Amino acid sequence: MSIELKQVSYTYMPKTPYEHKALDDVSFTLAEGSFTAIAGHTGSGKSTLVQHLNGLLHPECGQVLVDGVDLANSSKTGRQAAKEARNKVGMVFQYPEQQLFEETIAADIAFGPKNQGLEGEALVKRVKEAMELMGLDYAAYKDRSPFQLSGGQKRRVAIAGVLALRPKYLVLDEPTAGLDPQGREDLIQTICHLRKKWKLTIVFVSHNMEDIARLADSVVIMNHGQMAIKAAPQTAFEQVELLQAAGLQEPQMLHLLHRLQAVGLPVKTDGIQLEDGIRAIKEALSHVK
Repeated sequence: MSIELKQVSYTYMPKTPYEHKALDDVSFTLAEGSFTAIAGHTGSGKSTLVQHLNGLLHPECGQVLVDGVDLANSSKTGRQAAKEARNKVGMVFQYPEQQLFEETIAADIAFGPKNQGLEGEALVKRVKEAMELMGLDYAAYKDRSPFQLSGGQKRRVAIAGVLALRPKYLVLDEPTAGLDPQGREDLIQTICHLRKKWKLTIVFVSHNMEDIARLADSVVIMNHGQMAIKAAPQTAFEQVELLQAAGLQEPQMLHLLHRLQAVGLPVKTDGIQLEDGIRAIKEALSHVK
């Protein structure tokens, strides 16, 4: 199954002096089990796009289908199916720690599943599972205030609150923004663990090309509300002119390899990871007399 966008367009404040077309005829499919990165300049439509994935916004034209169900279906028979489909998509907004509000960590994480009718031992089990998935020891953290935690820990609590809803698809809008290098790396490793353990389909909005190169098996590049590229990262990063038009640059290692090629070193550019680049440079140097 999948999330499918069909010719999706969306305009903010239509028929006013402030009208702005945020999405323009966007179509692509997020395959089940995939890790898709979405990138683009500020104002390119990234956040508007991901808010369509769980029905927070509905397209003015086109359709968003989650496992074949139209999220905007408002018919008597389709309304319940659309609600169930929306619940399959967990959304983690940028700076999600700003949405924490309960007195304790456990209460904050329990808020969503409790509203879905879960209670008693089943609710406690769900909260404990979500906390442990995010590297938060239940006994040590459950009664602590979320406002006494570090920024990285707060973000883990916020993501745990989404995971407690047991989503099938997880949308992360720049989840590493504002974190220190160690906090970023810890969170990235946790996301990788989540994908492996739960077989989650992940959508990852980011400006960081290195993160995208490491994590994604598919990348969508947005530019002024339109989809400029949808391809595997290696293929996408080779389209330098389209990347630059979208306000982006290829990963630093690939940029270095291209510079070395330009000065005559016969280095291969068929890898985008750091270790691939190091290996390519060593191989090229071994052939230089």
